[in-house]
Amino acid sequence: MTAMKLSVVFIVFIGIVGMAQADWEALAPGIDYQEFTVSGPNNCFVARMDRSNPDCLIDSCLGRGELIFGTETVSGMANRYEGAVNYWGQSWGSTNDVVVAINGDFWDTTLGQPQSGHISSGWYVKRFTNYTGGSGFVWQLDGDAYIGGCVTHTSSRQKVQYLSTGQDQNFNGINSARENDQLVIYTPQYNEHTNTDTSGSEVLVRMSRPMLIMPTPNYARGTVVEVRQNLGSTPIPFDCIVLSAKGSAETKLLANVSVGAEVGISQEITDYESDCSTPGGRDWTKTYAAIGGSFYFLKDGVVQSSTDPGATDRHPRTAVAFNENYIFFIVVDGRSSISVGMSMSEIGNFCKNTLGATEGLNQDGGGSSAMWVDGEIKNVPSDGAERATYNGLMMIRNQPIVQSPRLSTGRTVEVRSGTTLRLGPGTHYGEAASVSTGQQGQVVEHALNGVTAEGQSWWYCQFGSATGWLSESALTSHAPHWETYR
Repeated sequence: MTAMKLSVVFIVFIGIVGMAQADWEALAPGIDYQEFTVSGPNNCFVARMDRSNPDCLIDSCLGRGELIFGTETVSGMANRYEGAVNYWGQSWGSTNDVVVAINGDFWDTTLGQPQSGHISSGWYVKRFTNYTGGSGFVWQLDGDAYIGGCVTHTSSRQKVQYLSTGQDQNFNGINSARENDQLVIYTPQYNEHTNTDTSGSEVLVRMSRPMLIMPTPNYARGTVVEVRQNLGSTPIPFDCIVLSAKGSAETKLLANVSVGAEVGISQEITDYESDCSTPGGRDWTKTYAAIGGSFYFLKDGVVQSSTDPGATDRHPRTAVAFNENYIFFIVVDGRSSISVGMSMSEIGNFCKNTLGATEGLNQDGGGSSAMWVDGEIKNVPSDGAERATYNGLMMIRNQPIVQSPRLSTGRTVEVRSGTTLRLGPGTHYGEAASVSTGQQGQVVEHALNGVTAEGQSWWYCQFGSATGWLSESALTSHAPHWETYR
């Protein structure tokens, strides 16, 4: 071939590559979007996130921000988590810029929860069920991603370590019903309160980091701020856990805690292959987000076969897929003449051959399938409108921490008009207490004082016996030059 012909071929090749790249619409640095029409016919909506971009992350979300009976549309969840404080970079204070969101796992309508496990912003919120053959999509603090295998939680590896006394105690569950002679941990994602009765004791612990999966001898550290005996239903601030116990477990808990004492939480997930006996080699330590799913339809670049009607029939689909370079969110419309839906093999081939993915996991589909991009739902949900679901996944651009200098610990403040003390820095957190117009209080010590979240600066304040978070705009102060600052 002559040099001229080679040049022409090269130019044509570059042009084709350029056109293919141009089909992706840049939503934000590291996050792109594209719509595909493929045989079927099917309309496919795809977002991809560059795994090498340090400012991009994946997180999960919960309907209404809580585990129990928290249902919300994908749009509602995306808006709820927009501007919220996160733990990306292994410190609290940076915030979410939510760019893309999709619906998540199947539901357990009896319990009012996602069917499988859930990890959100480093918090292990709901345990994956032991020995069920598969778990879900996993995203870790170092940007690693994988599809988890058959998992279990060895009871002796789930511990509360009492650092002040040198003792430890196994805990029996996370965000589950507290039974007699059991120690259960409640996290902020459970509900605004533990909703327990007065028959046991509860210990409020302020954590230095989320209750990450950190196997012994490592642990997530916290400090006891309150011991509550026979009071029940403890409020759960955004950076705290509650150790809740009855019977013999209560006796041991109370013997090892006091206000100011340090505790550590160690927990471990053991991962196997789908046979639930062959070690899987997947390490869940410091998992940042995880969500359950069904039908691991693309594994190591091979589309998996199934005879299950849920896999072979065509339906609207939601999926998460990935390769070494990208995470993909995929929604396929269905149950209409212009988009019939896909089987598992069809979505597997689409992810492999069109997107170049090597791994793919099915999420809840049907009327639940929805993709939110920058403020709007892109697909056409088969119900005719968005369906409220229990959880989802988000692609996020991380925003660096910003803290206001206008107040300081110990400063006397006054409420401008009656408002609500929040359990965390943001309106999406629950109510800690009500405060009235003109009521005076004090800014109390917290590392995140003045943090910007949801476009406002937030301060941790005490009014009488109540503590919680208020926005700077709700406060006045007699500090010098306060009005000048404002």
